[in-house]
Amino acid sequence: MSYTFSRLAALLLLPFLAACAGTPTEPTPPPVTPGYEAVQDGEFFIQPVPEKYLFEGNRREEVAYTADDKPGTIVVDTFSRKLYLVMEGGRAMRYPIAVGREGLSFRGSGVIGRKAEWPSWQPTANMIRTRPDLYAAFAGGLRGGLENPLGARALYLYRGGRDTMFRIHGTVDNSSIGYATSAGCIRLFNQDAIDLYGRVNNGTRVKVRSQAESLATDGPQMDNAFGRVVPATPENIAKKEADLTQIAETAAKDEVAAAKAEEKRLAKCKRSGLPAEDCPLQEPLVTSSSKGTSRSG
Repeated sequence: MSYTFSRLAALLLLPFLAACAGTPTEPTPPPVTPGYEAVQDGEFFIQPVPEKYLFEGNRREEVAYTADDKPGTIVVDTFSRKLYLVMEGGRAMRYPIAVGREGLSFRGSGVIGRKAEWPSWQPTANMIRTRPDLYAAFAGGLRGGLENPLGARALYLYRGGRDTMFRIHGTVDNSSIGYATSAGCIRLFNQDAIDLYGRVNNGTRVKVRSQAESLATDGPQMDNAFGRVVPATPENIAKKEADLTQIAETAAKDEVAAAKAEEKRLAKCKRSGLPAEDCPLQEPLVTSSSKGTSRSG
């Protein structure tokens, strides 16, 4: 009788024990910003842009436009690192961009002479000559795709019927948008490159602002301590100085911590009779600077 009662009590307790154990939950997916969701584009799947790269001013946005450029014009401002597609009624679609060396070499205007989806890419002779370590392997060209530096779309700027070698294109490096880069023309997030591509046609006028034009419209700009372009206000100048001081202090602390860790590693090997050249390397030290703000936000 007691055995039967015990067994019955155990069965009655099972639902409560299961409730205490809890139901396994799926991990919460990271937030996705509207307009920068994942995109299935033909045979290629474009991942969503991580929210950390979409900081203030670094996302597509319709804004007021006060310059006198005609609707339908693409205006590139390499100083404020913004691209505008001028619209009717004093409005414009504004896109954040990354600007490379080639992007800084062009001023004035031209027209879109060619558009391409998932364009192929070939480094110029100058790129191969100056950085053979990076570009020599691609001298024969690289087909379009998720590893191609031109990204999902490209607009080719022509002047007088000739290709200027100036490109407005997507990117494989989301972290570069909003920054100055070592190479390339004008990069956009792939989602933005697709959006812009769908709004313009061959023959669209493209204007690259001079510094004077940039100052007149967007005002003076500067890089903050982390390489992001911001208005050159007294507040931002003071903040940059404070941030640079903090970065330097953190780097100094990290250097001391790394030196101590290295000393301990070698001492441990010495106690074990291992020569320094055979002492196994330790895992990279997680320092305060490595946990802090990175270039890509």
